Amino acid sequence: MQNHPVDFKRFLAMSLTALSLLTSSAQVSNAQDRAVPPPVPVLTMRPGEDDKAPDRMFYGRVAARATVDLAFEVGGRIVTLDAVEGQRIAAGTVLAALDPDPYERAVARAELSLDQAERAFRRADTLAARDAASRARADDAETARDLAAVDLREARDARSDTRLVAPFDAILAKRIASVGALVSKGEPVVRLQDMSELRIDVELPERLLGRIGDPQEARFEAEIHGIDGPLDLAFREVRTETGEIGQSYTVSLAVAKADMHPWLLPGRSATVRAYLPKAETGVAVPATAVVTRGEGRHFVVAVEPDGDALVARHLPVEVAIPDGSTVRVEGLPANAEIVAVGGHLLEDGAPVSRYDGLIAKAE
Repeated sequence: MQNHPVDFKRFLAMSLTALSLLTSSAQVSNAQDRAVPPPVPVLTMRPGEDDKAPDRMFYGRVAARATVDLAFEVGGRIVTLDAVEGQRIAAGTVLAALDPDPYERAVARAELSLDQAERAFRRADTLAARDAASRARADDAETARDLAAVDLREARDARSDTRLVAPFDAILAKRIASVGALVSKGEPVVRLQDMSELRIDVELPERLLGRIGDPQEARFEAEIHGIDGPLDLAFREVRTETGEIGQSYTVSLAVAKADMHPWLLPGRSATVRAYLPKAETGVAVPATAVVTRGEGRHFVVAVEPDGDALVARHLPVEVAIPDGSTVRVEGLPANAEIVAVGGHLLEDGAPVSRYDGLIAKAE
């Protein structure tokens, strides 16, 4: 019983010694862990490997080159209206006609008036030549004859205006009037859509229109459901008034005649892809790869070998052209491998490893 205090003291001393050793070992281990942190897995890329011309997709609508409401240049009652909505019509086709009888009578009256004026002029001219009448009276008769000739031409023109003729190859979009209706001069009768060239109208944002620069240098294609494509498009014009919703401009693109299809009709929706001119400045990188620090300084994080390991290196760059989800930068070495995302979390010289799916593989 007298040895118990001695044994207890000996056990306590051994325990304290062991605890001290464990604490020292843990501190050394923690110091080593802080000195050599594990590599951070990062997603990398090589800029320029797929530096193709950027493209954008828009939704557009097929439109005719022009839409025109046709009307008679004279008034009257419609007696013929050979117009089927949706029908393709060749230029020169008679679409409608007015009752010609009133205009036939007007032509007959004008012809009689001209004959009468011609006889009066000959009689007055003969008398003036014999000094039996004044030359002024003969001149007045000549003027009356000329006016009668003008009246006859106008009557004949009005008679020809009783027929409504298609001025161009078109689709009859709508019948506005009906047979038997009494229409006045200039009142619309039918609506035609000029099919000599089909257009596809798209709304381009102001920013993208500025990015394109000269639209003639961009390439456009369209895809329409049920029609083999894509269809080649050519720039025609841009409407300089912005849209009511958003700061966008209406751009009109022409469909190549070789791609014309019977069911390519105005009003159909289309998906238009615009291939923008490839920028000549800098190299394209994701916007997430560019890190911005104070005073407008930009850099990307490159992955470089350091012995058997990889480390992060901050490379200063100049942002040349912002372009949506990508930017073009200058100052990158050729064939540089950079961190695509998360570079702002990496210090210069930090150990990294390439991310390979769910497994990070150090090289």
